[in-house]
Amino acid sequence: MLSTVAVHGYRSLRDIVLPLSRLTVLTGANGTGKSSVYRALRLLSDCGRGEIVAALAREGGLQSALWAGTGTKKRTVELKLGYAADDFGYLVDLGLPQMAGIDSKFHRDPEIKREVVFAGPVPRPNTTLVRRTGPLAQACADTGRGFDDLTRALPTYHSVLAEFAHPGQSPELAAVRDRLRGWRFYDGFRVDVGAPARRAGVGTRSPVLADDGHNLAAAVQTILEAGFEDLPAAVAEAFDGATVATSVSDGYFDVELHQPGVLRPLRSAELSDGTLRFLLWATALCSPQPPSLMVLNEPETSLHPDLARPLAGLVRAAAERTQVFVVTHSARLLEFLGADAAVLELVKESGQTLVAGQGLLDAPAWHWGSR
Repeated sequence: MLSTVAVHGYRSLRDIVLPLSRLTVLTGANGTGKSSVYRALRLLSDCGRGEIVAALAREGGLQSALWAGTGTKKRTVELKLGYAADDFGYLVDLGLPQMAGIDSKFHRDPEIKREVVFAGPVPRPNTTLVRRTGPLAQACADTGRGFDDLTRALPTYHSVLAEFAHPGQSPELAAVRDRLRGWRFYDGFRVDVGAPARRAGVGTRSPVLADDGHNLAAAVQTILEAGFEDLPAAVAEAFDGATVATSVSDGYFDVELHQPGVLRPLRSAELSDGTLRFLLWATALCSPQPPSLMVLNEPETSLHPDLARPLAGLVRAAAERTQVFVVTHSARLLEFLGADAAVLELVKESGQTLVAGQGLLDAPAWHWGSR
């Protein structure tokens, strides 16, 4: 389980360290930085796939993603992300190249300045297992004294996780890479007329709902055949005793919602926006193959307030199988999550995102080190 997430220099997150629990809820007013925390977690996950540089480029480049507030004279361009967990932790430090090459047009591409894989709750020299500085990557020697070179020519746009995470040779790198790759993000779902979830599709066993919901029917059937009772129970609670099922025609799967008093089931194309959106969230949360971390961004959006209770029940049930991080505006959802959730409220002071009530002695221990 993750215990800490740390971000430095990303948008309004000048320097923030978040404690994580089994179920963590991030709340706060509009503009306080909740979306920045969500995006920072996605960037961390991109490190596991070796896509961090491309992900930043899609955000407009490193310069557009950096902290742009006042109160610092530091001129070093740096964006730092990291986490600590109950096995290994990881941090990455990104900046701009000092020399991209003669006549190169990639001089504004971010490059990886440092990476550290460590054991324990805090990155420190004596807990470091793998370290990377520029093109030099090293692993802790088998003797426990010093470091052995992995390479002296690692491209600064490649992560050490993507290049050297071989389970047999570097199990700690493989563990970090697989953890990051396995994080699952759901940031709302399309429910318009042309939404992927409204179309019948070829069905194969699907223990994970796609982030666009295109395999909704197959994922629902997988859950039902696995014997998970949370989904049928949540649908019955949300829609007055309704039941969810699937139909199959020539290998194409579609969702059916059977409602008391209605002579025929409603298919996905006929469902109301709110009903379809609830089914998508419920299916995502009932996955028979839970990730190490599931991140939900404002799951209450466009749902009727009466659906907050069954939605909260699904979130609590998911948190019994995996670690869940929820970003929400909804006081009603927060109320129904109750004591099961560790609540972090964000506030903004002088353009900087802070955790309300978190003093220097309250924040989890964290140490970035230096380049």
